[in-house]
Amino acid sequence: MTTLLRFQWLEDADIRLGLPSYETPGAAGADLRANFPPAEREEGVHLEPQGRALIPTGLSLEIPTGFEVQIRPRSGLALKHGITLPNSPGTIDSDYRGPLGVIVLNAGTGPFHISHGMRIAQMVVAPVVQARFELAGGLAASERGQGGFGSTGTH
Repeated sequence: MTTLLRFQWLEDADIRLGLPSYETPGAAGADLRANFPPAEREEGVHLEPQGRALIPTGLSLEIPTGFEVQIRPRSGLALKHGITLPNSPGTIDSDYRGPLGVIVLNAGTGPFHISHGMRIAQMVVAPVVQARFELAGGLAASERGQGGFGSTGTH
């Protein structure tokens, strides 16, 4: 199943980096790259442990109604360096048209450098179902009932 996402380059974007792309035929997520304005391209962003920053992608996008884009960490950066996204998965709604940025968090033990063009996150396009909300006088019983965190056991 495919759907069309439309992108627009921001004014100072480096278009040589290209649009998000799937790195393998079976990939669910398309990689997003850091795309810094010209004055920041040389230095990039340096993140100390527990530091976070909004990393620009140089893009804005148009998502079809009935879909969302989820922004997720890249597993290699998470495993090797502790780089994650604090609001993972981040949701971009279909009616948003502003700049696409990625909030990156260094949860690792050492500093991390984000350079211009680095693959920093992945985006997954997903269908959205909107619910109707209704106040009820009671809820249907279930086998689990009100059992909360850990109530189903550890194995």
